[in-house]
Amino acid sequence: MSTFRQIYYQIVFSTKHRMPVLNIEYEDYLYRYIGGIVKNKNCKLYKINGMPDHIHLFTDLHPSVSLSSFVKDIKVSSNLWIKQSGLFPDFEEWQTGYGAFTYSEREKEMIINYIENQKEHHQNASFEVEYKDLLKSHGVEFDEKYLW
Repeated sequence: MSTFRQIYYQIVFSTKHRMPVLNIEYEDYLYRYIGGIVKNKNCKLYKINGMPDHIHLFTDLHPSVSLSSFVKDIKVSSNLWIKQSGLFPDFEEWQTGYGAFTYSEREKEMIINYIENQKEHHQNASFEVEYKDLLKSHGVEFDEKYLW
């Protein structure tokens, strides 16, 4: 019997200390690089976007890939690429940890649109507010002292 799955994740992670160091003029290069990592893991990237201090990915996971190793590979590889590229000179590293939230097929287009419209969304809400809302809406208990 074949393996069947449908596992959609929205993955969110930020720069160290949430510093706004991801220059918007070069973000497409970073997003394409991360897209290549996702593809090399036999996963599909539906949308990637972000702000100068954080990134959202909407992707599926191949059954052979664990979520933690997937995010680790993205963060480690992109960290090295960012430093070698010189495009983001103030970037130190990614902040420890990440958020990962699952979605159904019904929610797919909504999440793609949400990620696509990050710049507009953040005119009204900070990353801190957005992240807490994501945690709350997914029923994730958290202690604020460990968020930042």
